Amino acid sequence: MKARDILLAISVPLIWGLGLAFAKAAVDQFPPILLMALRFTVTALAMVWFVRPPWPLLPRICLIAVISATVQYSLTFTGLRGLDASTAALVIQLEVPFATLLAALFLREHLGLRRIGGMLLAFTGVVLIAGEPKLQQDLQPFFLVMGGAFTWALGQVMIRALGVVGGFTLISWVAVFAAPQLFIASWLFEADQAAAIASADWVVWGTVVYLGLVMTALGYGIWYHLLGRYEVGLVAPYLLLLPFVTVLAGVLLLGETLSLLVVAGGALIVAGVAIITLERRQPAAAAVD
Repeated sequence: MKARDILLAISVPLIWGLGLAFAKAAVDQFPPILLMALRFTVTALAMVWFVRPPWPLLPRICLIAVISATVQYSLTFTGLRGLDASTAALVIQLEVPFATLLAALFLREHLGLRRIGGMLLAFTGVVLIAGEPKLQQDLQPFFLVMGGAFTWALGQVMIRALGVVGGFTLISWVAVFAAPQLFIASWLFEADQAAAIASADWVVWGTVVYLGLVMTALGYGIWYHLLGRYEVGLVAPYLLLLPFVTVLAGVLLLGETLSLLVVAGGALIVAGVAIITLERRQPAAAAVD
């Protein structure tokens, strides 16, 4: 990869990792599902004018938005309200082993002993984190974030079955469908939205703008630009930096602390994800110019 593209690849986990820390600061004082509804409203208004509607695929994209945006973000960010951002970032890494398992079940992709070992390692790390005494008081947020990771993985399988759709087109129309769905979900499961909006401070509105424009539009824009130029195996490993960015931001910006159990569990999760994600390279001598 060129040096410029390496910097771009590093910027993606930086953008996404910081977004999770900023969101934690916002959901502590603002309804999380409503925050996601505003986020996707910003994304849709910023992007939808620049892509053509994929008319035959819109019903399926609407269903994908229900799973991979409305349900997933509702679970993840409601859970984030009861967890440290650093702990949530580590649990969210289960998206990769869940996606690998679901792809094997529904898309008939080959697992192999290497990936199975990585999944077992990651799930062992989650068990360690679940044993943290502070979490034992209320495990519901922990399981909500896990549910969000699983739902994200299910959404990715649905996207892969969709066929070839431009990245910007997909993000834009998922946002168009997700925004009203999330407003409805907020109306059903949350309360005092009008009061929350009236009393929201710059942290909330700054987070909405960051999540909508920077984390979603810019972050995914860079991500799909890189995937258009390089193999997934070259780009995906940079996402392993994401939990480290969020953990660092949680400690420095939010004053969070990590117990030994969470650190050990997080290390196992990241190691398991690395085993699944990092592909074995053929020896250079075998390459043909």
